[in-house]
Amino acid sequence: MAMSSSFFPIIPTRFRATPVSSFPSKSPFSVSFSFKASSSQPPTDELPAKIGFLGLGIMGSPMAQNLIKAGASKIQSVFHFRLLFIVSKANELGFPYWARSFRGKCLRQHKSEDYVFSQFSGSFLYIVCLSFACLIYISNIVRYVDISTVDGTTSKLIHEHIKAAGASFLEAPVSGSKKPAEDGQLIFLTGGDKPLYEKVSPLLDIMGKSRFYLGDVGNGAAMKLVINMVMGSMMASFSEGLLLSEKVGLDPSVLVEVISQGAISAPMYSVKGPSMIKSLYPTAFPLKHQQKDLRLALGLAESVSQSTPIAAAANEMYKVAKSYGLSDEDFSAVIEALRAKPPK
Repeated sequence: MAMSSSFFPIIPTRFRATPVSSFPSKSPFSVSFSFKASSSQPPTDELPAKIGFLGLGIMGSPMAQNLIKAGASKIQSVFHFRLLFIVSKANELGFPYWARSFRGKCLRQHKSEDYVFSQFSGSFLYIVCLSFACLIYISNIVRYVDISTVDGTTSKLIHEHIKAAGASFLEAPVSGSKKPAEDGQLIFLTGGDKPLYEKVSPLLDIMGKSRFYLGDVGNGAAMKLVINMVMGSMMASFSEGLLLSEKVGLDPSVLVEVISQGAISAPMYSVKGPSMIKSLYPTAFPLKHQQKDLRLALGLAESVSQSTPIAAAANEMYKVAKSYGLSDEDFSAVIEALRAKPPK
């Protein structure tokens, strides 16, 4: 993507990149996967000197902190930009004008990075806008890893623009929520540039417990959507079970214990169940993101004429919960969609 470099208006100080940490620098479809031992750490000489990390939210922040902890002697900086500024300025000024300004400012301040990770959420336009911002920023960077959850079409579009700028691209959405991100126990589902996958593997092993290379760009996105479709449907069914047990006079806490010891046991049930019984939903994975992923998964299914009636029904439950004002609560708040009236 050709970018003009003739005019770079100054961006106010309050909109500059915000440091998270800084350290002195030293000079055909195939699947592969890797698991790391819980006590292992990649050799520090395998880590790049600088890493850019855009998007420090519920997931991005602990992931970046794990990189800092593991590679303090090599990682010079991990930072993010003020995302609201990026979106508002893109809309206010029009993309071409804003792009020239933002690119010039960033290149003067930060030069090039060895790697840039992006972790964003939101609608198609939101993600593409922010990804373009990343592209502009990394005009002198050769490695770009997108760990956002998007549909395959969006991932391929981002890949096209990154590639046109001369950078290599790897999609790497993760399976896992806040706690696995904090513990470095995420699962990376990657697709795209195989040499980049191999180079970035030491960093993925810091942030996750396993990684899968799934081939072409779009396969990682598809795998993540399938997984989140199953997870969202499981939570909807679990919610029905909790409320039914309560209605017929059973103790829902005992139901959670029985399920945790049986064939349908899943960590999600034992972790989320006790708080759901108390109508508490501490956010690890926002409900609005689960509904977004279900919507994208249904679109994926439609594109290949695959019937998904259970996921479609679950999606309607999440939409009801969103209408109750629960978008920013944990996705386990979907149980409120089954109650007789909205929560106060």
